[in-house]
Amino acid sequence: MRRYISVLLAVLIAVSAFAPAVAGQSDDGGESTVECEFPLEMTDATGETITLEEAPESVVALGASDAQTMFEIGAEDRLVGMPDNPATSGLDIGDRTAVTDNYQLVHERVIDLDPDLVLAANATTTREDVDQLREAGLTVYYFDDAESLDDVRENVRTTGKLTGECTGAEETVDWMNEQLEIVERTLEETDRPLAYYEMGNGYTAGSGTFIDEVLTTAGVENLAAEVGIQSYDQINPETVVDENPDWIIYPDDRDEPPIHESIQATTAYQNDNVLAVNANHMSQPAPNLVYAVIDIVETVHPEAYAEASAELDATSEDANESDDEEQSTESPIPGFGVSAALVALLAATAFVARRR
Repeated sequence: MRRYISVLLAVLIAVSAFAPAVAGQSDDGGESTVECEFPLEMTDATGETITLEEAPESVVALGASDAQTMFEIGAEDRLVGMPDNPATSGLDIGDRTAVTDNYQLVHERVIDLDPDLVLAANATTTREDVDQLREAGLTVYYFDDAESLDDVRENVRTTGKLTGECTGAEETVDWMNEQLEIVERTLEETDRPLAYYEMGNGYTAGSGTFIDEVLTTAGVENLAAEVGIQSYDQINPETVVDENPDWIIYPDDRDEPPIHESIQATTAYQNDNVLAVNANHMSQPAPNLVYAVIDIVETVHPEAYAEASAELDATSEDANESDDEEQSTESPIPGFGVSAALVALLAATAFVARRR
């Protein structure tokens, strides 16, 4: 886990419970970044409005990105079912039910769990899957397709609202922003080489995809977007050769680089500028895509990475404070007595943001 919420924040939460402000709003009248509100109504990508009377005690994640987000925001204790395949290899399935056979969703396993909430990632779940589970009486939230890093941030916040982990979600988004801001600032004066992202069988990620933004945030120009490819589509190998990229990047969930024979004539291949990136970071619209950005920067822009690494490490160390870090029970606020201090301690325990 990257960090626990500090006692100071817990005290502020406890104090705010006694304040005249409206619950769920900040002092300036905007949305609170800490408190979740129930009953909750949210409309998903199918146009369906789901209602949750209270925070769900049991949640099933249908997609790897759903499961990853649950772990990252500290809601994994509610996770009773998740995929069990290479896309979730970095997550601890424990005694949770595997709701897939490899990548194939097994609807009956989800239905048998009878969860309070089902999270369905757009990229890995079909409308037919959602309809079948809803016909069985389950509450399913179907996410919009993530086309940008902002969409990923919004998915994190939405998951937090649905599961009652708004604090953990906002902490996760803050961590993402801190890391990416360091990278972007370090790369401001850096030349951006042309990169071809190969997903296999000639498929690539063009404009209007979060992968395109991962690439550009990491300091490379995306060849697919440059030649007018939108969303995910196949590209002619001759086009890649004509554009002659400086780098070839691909997800590492395959034994060999999925590079067409003709593309071996490119500068990237000839100079051995071929980079495999963790597929579970690069291909899932979830918080750990930050690591894909950093991995690309480390290889493609080693000098910039060396400049940024100390700052990146500092934020990571701050986010990975020890579980047994000493926490004071003294109140810095006059009149904040023993009972309120106990509330604060309970809040500190409850509002942890768990990280890997």
